[in-house]
Amino acid sequence: MKKFITAFVLMFMVTVLVVACGGSSGSSGSGSSSSSSGSPSSPSSGSGSNTVHMTSNNFAQSSITISKGSSITLVDDVTVTHIISNGRWQNNTPKPATESGAPVVRNVMFNSSGQSKTIGPFNTAGTYHFYCSVHVGMNLTVTVQ
Repeated sequence: MKKFITAFVLMFMVTVLVVACGGSSGSSGSGSSSSSSGSPSSPSSGSGSNTVHMTSNNFAQSSITISKGSSITLVDDVTVTHIISNGRWQNNTPKPATESGAPVVRNVMFNSSGQSKTIGPFNTAGTYHFYCSVHVGMNLTVTVQ
């Protein structure tokens, strides 16, 4: 009986680990990104220079510079869950924060390869920060000129 309970607990822990580290779920997104006017943004294939790709545990580039009034498109290149929000990781601690002038991004979920979402427009010049709450150190800095 003790071996059965141990095996059951081990299977449960493995299942939780697989789901937390990138197992696919049936949901295609639990959050939404929106512009500063509050209207939801729609998925887009990206405009090339304003596209930021996500790898298994980081942004392919840690920063991007765009023109005022532009948007960025985040593209998940892998079947790994990413949950993007305003803020950043500092000293391995998530620091959620919405900076004045930044589009509000709250828990936008990506969980399939090729999935994309557009964030913006960024109507105010400045520097804005976004992070993945799943992957420590996964930060993106958007500079708007």
